[in-house]
Amino acid sequence: PFYLATSRIWDEDFKKRVERHISDRDDRWTTIEEEKNISTIIPKKATVVIDCVTLWLTNFYIDTNYDIEECLKLAKLEIEKLVEIDANIIIISNEIGMGLHATTESGRKFTELQGWVNQFIANKANKATFMVSGLPLKLK
Repeated sequence: PFYLATSRIWDEDFKKRVERHISDRDDRWTTIEEEKNISTIIPKKATVVIDCVTLWLTNFYIDTNYDIEECLKLAKLEIEKLVEIDANIIIISNEIGMGLHATTESGRKFTELQGWVNQFIANKANKATFMVSGLPLKLK
């Protein structure tokens, strides 16, 4: 299996977190990294875990200077390309809209963006599972 990491290394603390994640995976996993253009790096016929949509969207959000419409357009284009790839793709995302209400405008905008992208992915997916406390809830 492949683990596709989407995060950027923002600082030393985050670098340590990423290193811990890598060390948690055994030698069966091949780690590949791509911050935004995830459809270009998925091996055909493979099983790939994309982790995670939230960090992936953050990269678009920062690079577009917080332009929600542009982020949504770019994310949807990538997801449409993923659907066409002959691979078993498992996408991990967070449901940040169920947490505290963001205190900043950019935080509220990002929460909306995340929700729209989650809906788009779930609509395109063959299956959707919501995990709470390690327990799966089948949505689709």
